[in-house]
Amino acid sequence: MSTSDPLGATHAATPTGASSASGSSGSSGHETRSLGEIVGEVTTDLSTLMKQELELAKVELKQEAAKAGKGAGMLAGAGVAGHLVLVFLSLALMFVLDNAVPTELAALITAVVWAVVAAILAVSGRSNLKKANPQLPKTQQTLKEDAPWAKTQSS
Repeated sequence: MSTSDPLGATHAATPTGASSASGSSGSSGHETRSLGEIVGEVTTDLSTLMKQELELAKVELKQEAAKAGKGAGMLAGAGVAGHLVLVFLSLALMFVLDNAVPTELAALITAVVWAVVAAILAVSGRSNLKKANPQLPKTQQTLKEDAPWAKTQSS
């Protein structure tokens, strides 16, 4: 004959008078808990731990995404500035070839200014992207710390 505990596990029935594995016949001063209670506590603790780890990961991902977004925005700005460099250099070349008047010089100066802006944005954007750390170091560290704890809870 077999019986089923609240968690659904099936166990062989113990003969009358025999002591079960979860309780002892002698009193040693320790609180006796059923296997179901212990498993329930471990499950609750692991569930809480996983929720906390996920929350930490979410926070870290938001921070890293903000850094990456800022760097990507600067690179996009560098792209626009680079496009304007091409437009103004093209206009300057066109005016120089067309006739030799001061208008060309103004277009060339404008193009140089945009080239400087593009360079600054590109360097700054690249620097910000290098600072982004998608490896989530805090989450990795707490997971490493939690593994031994979980092993001690299951033994």
